Amino acid sequence: MALETWLAYFAACWVISLSPGAGAIASMSSGLNHGFRRGYWNAVGLQLALQIAVVAAGLGALLATSELAFGLIKWFGVAYLAYLGWRQWQAPVDELAAERAPRRPERPLALMLRGFLVNASNPKAIVFILAVLPQFLDPARPLLVQYLVMAATMIGVDLLVMAGYTGLAARVLRLLRSPRQQRLLNRTFAGFFVAAAGLLALVRRTPG
Repeated sequence: MALETWLAYFAACWVISLSPGAGAIASMSSGLNHGFRRGYWNAVGLQLALQIAVVAAGLGALLATSELAFGLIKWFGVAYLAYLGWRQWQAPVDELAAERAPRRPERPLALMLRGFLVNASNPKAIVFILAVLPQFLDPARPLLVQYLVMAATMIGVDLLVMAGYTGLAARVLRLLRSPRQQRLLNRTFAGFFVAAAGLLALVRRTPG
């Protein structure tokens, strides 16, 4: 891959990662609920979906051409995002001003699984990557090496961006002192998850 091509792809990765979406909402929610060090496991899980590898294996093409496959993954994603919204709405608050043991944090594995499901159940992202990647591939060069370079670039950029989202939310968490403030924030993020589910429900497969 030529350097100028990689730089263009690198810039595209930043645009894709910085754009608000279910992954960013999940990262901020994890930062709010668990702090940066533990909440960042969610971002690791987001990358484990390995959407680029899925596209390279042909699932992206299947989603682009199969209404049934696209619909099954899409509606699973809608249901899962709505479930996360419900969980966030029901999340207990830590009464920091009172003498009370903090709630038990989720395990890193659970946070990784949550991030994985958020990305793996988003057919829009997979099909979008399918549309973007071919523009940067050089068919005259080994494709596997190019896919590895592009996967490493996108994952690296996304980990940095999600670290920003997680850290920002974790910093906000330290400023919250009253149960009312925490409850309001929990319900705000619950609304974000439900809104993301609604937007995903409106996604239609582009006829091939």
